[in-house]
Amino acid sequence: MNYPCLVPAHLCKTDIEVTVYGEGLDENGGPQVLLEGKFKCNYQDNAKTVLTAEKKLIQLSGSALFRGDIAPSIATISGGTVKVFGMERDIFKGEKARNPDGTVNYTRIDVI
Repeated sequence: MNYPCLVPAHLCKTDIEVTVYGEGLDENGGPQVLLEGKFKCNYQDNAKTVLTAEKKLIQLSGSALFRGDIAPSIATISGGTVKVFGMERDIFKGEKARNPDGTVNYTRIDVI
């Protein structure tokens, strides 16, 4: 059965570079890179102002939605970086939204 794609290709127009890290370290002691690539996504920015005792702090975050599974060989996306609109941000959370048959409908990466 074919399930409708919830992130259509015509909405994915933003260029993004994604680097996903694994839990282990490589032979040089750095993070183990599981995925590196350039993709098209639907990217949404958001910002929140947090008042602290000393000053005001603005927290920027965003969400990138990708059509299908961008990392089929990786079970979960838990860390890494993305570069979007010339800014590098850290991956806060990754999600693979699945159809009832177990296939991945779309991938979502939340960044801070």
